[in-house]
Amino acid sequence: MSETLTLSAETRERAGKGASRAMRLQGRVPAVVYGNKQEPLSIHVEEKVLMKMLNTGHFMNSVVMIEGADKAPIRTLPKDVQFHPVTDRPLHVDFLRIGEHTTVHVNVPVVFTNEEKSPGIKRGGVLNVVAHELELIVDAADIPDEITVSLEGLEVGHSIHVSAIALPKGAKVHHAETDFTVATIVAPSALKSTEGDNETDAAEGGEASEG
Repeated sequence: MSETLTLSAETRERAGKGASRAMRLQGRVPAVVYGNKQEPLSIHVEEKVLMKMLNTGHFMNSVVMIEGADKAPIRTLPKDVQFHPVTDRPLHVDFLRIGEHTTVHVNVPVVFTNEEKSPGIKRGGVLNVVAHELELIVDAADIPDEITVSLEGLEVGHSIHVSAIALPKGAKVHHAETDFTVATIVAPSALKSTEGDNETDAAEGGEASEG
């Protein structure tokens, strides 16, 4: 299960580009907390702390408790982070207010294990990942860090569909009714090109014999 993060914040008295630019110069990142039928709350957070959380790799599917901006800590889920196109520094963050057991939509990364136990990969096959993340509908208290998929026993040509993936209790995949492909083990390109060359040679040989 994804850990709950705690982020200190202060309320923003002024809005607008000028005020936001001034905050960023002070190492602060403007943000907003919205949702749960309450008025939006404008806040700002420390950039260094935010960057540390972003670098964990699971910030977007973690519950974040925002402290200091209201009388009580605010339970939230990060919904969007805007980054500078050149420096990649965070410019603004959107947080969604949630209850302790609110059902939420989150994108959770897929991690593939046991490659060494896949006969197809041992023979030179390549794992072609179609979906690096799955959009889960899950209780906010049970958001997983990642979804693990084992490649044990899989041969070249085998496809892994979403219906075959074990999910945490109570979690569902959004649009799972389509049973989409998450990954396949494909033949290496060198093998494909060799087979193609052989087919071409055979065809040319057939044409030559006809002549």
